[in-house]
Amino acid sequence: MQTNHKNAALAPYLALTATSIIWGTTWVVMKLGIQGMPALQLASIRQFLGGVLFVGFFAIKRTALPTGQQWKQLLVLSFLTFVFANGLSTWSLEYIPGGFGALIGALYPLMVVVIEYFLYKSKQLNALSLVGILLGIAGLVLVLYQNLVAPHTMAFYGGLALAIAAMISWSFSTVFLSKNKSTLNPYYGMGWQMLISSVFIYLLSLGYGKNIALETIPVKSWLSIAYLIAFGSIAALVAFLYSLQKLPSGIATLYAYINPIIAIVLGSFVLPDEHLTWQIIVGTCVTLLGVYLVNYSIRSQMQKG
Repeated sequence: MQTNHKNAALAPYLALTATSIIWGTTWVVMKLGIQGMPALQLASIRQFLGGVLFVGFFAIKRTALPTGQQWKQLLVLSFLTFVFANGLSTWSLEYIPGGFGALIGALYPLMVVVIEYFLYKSKQLNALSLVGILLGIAGLVLVLYQNLVAPHTMAFYGGLALAIAAMISWSFSTVFLSKNKSTLNPYYGMGWQMLISSVFIYLLSLGYGKNIALETIPVKSWLSIAYLIAFGSIAALVAFLYSLQKLPSGIATLYAYINPIIAIVLGSFVLPDEHLTWQIIVGTCVTLLGVYLVNYSIRSQMQKG
């Protein structure tokens, strides 16, 4: 009985570890996948197939369709979470290193605080939060410094803009979820969001004019899509929601600090154009320290409240 109790206590931490590692690797896998096909097309196929699996599972269980109010929430979250946050972040990887994209994505807690302060007059933007935000920005500038001062095409700066827009959209998605609680099963809702978003990402991809025929997509890209669906969209998501239910939120969200480190280190080994330097290491640590201070400030205020 004691062994079973230990295993049950350990399971959420194993789930958190799996989430942190898998979501860190997805940045590198996306980068590998788009070497053989357009990024938006990859994102649309990934979301469509992932959505079919999630919704199909619940259809087999004869789960009722969402209500009218739930459809409205699903539509908003489809755009914020998948069309913009996931779609644009994937698109950005055509122009910037995967580690940069992961680090920019990790800044979303900082943006959440800013959004809630200006839109909802939240009191979370205190001195400690401001220090965290400044550290986060300073660390990111340090990581990007060599690339920002070096001569680049507009495509590189466009990629940065896409990554930042994706991070801001994810932040709005987080705020929306906190203000609009849903009674829909989170896995079922995620499946519908994937399906809905896949249509709009595909239309965006068509408008951009870079789609290629399915039969010309190389095996490497299909393998990337398979990994992103099986592990990034299903296994890691299930593990994350499980850890979120079983662990304190301060611990369950530690994945946000680990993802960029995994992406940057793995990318330096797997991708020929991504190199690990002391400047990147220090800048990453400073950025994640800033994110930690913001999260710590929020948790402290919630405990006092």
